[in-house]
Amino acid sequence: MTSTNTQIISYSPSSSSKSTHQFTYEVLLSFRGEDTRHGFTDHLYEALISCGIRTFRDDEELERGGVIASDLLKAIEESKIFVIIFSENYAAARWCLDELVKISECGATEGRLILPIFYHVDPAHVRKQSGSYEKAFVDHEKEADEEKREKIQKWRSALAKVGNLAGYDLQKYHL
Repeated sequence: MTSTNTQIISYSPSSSSKSTHQFTYEVLLSFRGEDTRHGFTDHLYEALISCGIRTFRDDEELERGGVIASDLLKAIEESKIFVIIFSENYAAARWCLDELVKISECGATEGRLILPIFYHVDPAHVRKQSGSYEKAFVDHEKEADEEKREKIQKWRSALAKVGNLAGYDLQKYHL
């Protein structure tokens, strides 16, 4: 797979890190369960685990409109690499967007990497919140009060920031 700024990362579980922070997880997967859990995400998770890579995948579906569970927040804080699987309905899930904001904040710290994967979604739709992402935001903004509008702006900023990172556009491959 290629991207405009892809780096080859070799992984060795025993390799030393320049960071002094001890991470519980090497990789955290962020995804919309309905879109990718029983396919792409399961295969990616199993491949990472089989290579001995400590990987966090939230197996519990969050209740619609629910808040991020404290164990998920902790897992984000204790992860080194964030793989975000942007799918068609990712932006429709408030908890995915809350998770993305937290990942975006943590990913800005030294020694961490955010790797976006665009799973059957145009990367420009993520960056610019167009297509299915625009529809999701129209729904989020209906009857939003001031507090929710501020949260929506954080979601938009995180999508633009992470959507601009070099990643993998799976639309280019026949999977």
